[in-house]
Amino acid sequence: MQQLMGDRDLYLQILRRFRQRYPDSGCEARKALTGGEPGHGQRIIHTLKGAAGMIGAQQVYLLASQLEPLCAGPAAGWSALLAQLEQALRSLVVEIDGVLDNEGQALLATAPAPAAGNLHQPETSMLLQHLARLLDEGDGSAIDVLEQSATVLAASLGVAVFQEVTEAAHQFDFEAALASLRAAIN
Repeated sequence: MQQLMGDRDLYLQILRRFRQRYPDSGCEARKALTGGEPGHGQRIIHTLKGAAGMIGAQQVYLLASQLEPLCAGPAAGWSALLAQLEQALRSLVVEIDGVLDNEGQALLATAPAPAAGNLHQPETSMLLQHLARLLDEGDGSAIDVLEQSATVLAASLGVAVFQEVTEAAHQFDFEAALASLRAAIN
């Protein structure tokens, strides 16, 4: 809430998106890793890590951070940690459900529109230009920018657009991410 400058509605919208998109990430990663697709498993964990960081879910974020580099190794290296992550994710989903149930779905029907002029603030404008350049160059550090500046970007672009850009970038579809970003800022 602090990072979103007290915008409770925006935070609830982000929680709802997380609840819709990531509850099975641990199982999906396990399936990929045991199915001989360590790169895919690692991408799932990386995406979950960024999403958990965005909502302030520290336990899931820290476990995913520890697990991500182990995905390419033998199961003995990642299996126990993945089980911990799966349990932490289940607990997190229960907590999110409680928060969302208490707030009522009416508050979450739509994401708030970006604040007027937010895209034109010098700092935000420079951040968006930097992100667009990285995406245009196909530079993987665009994902780091999206994760590190999630609060500012979600507030300035709107949650739906931010999620669209982030998901495309995490799938290494930088062209789609750039197209979504440009559509939002033009």
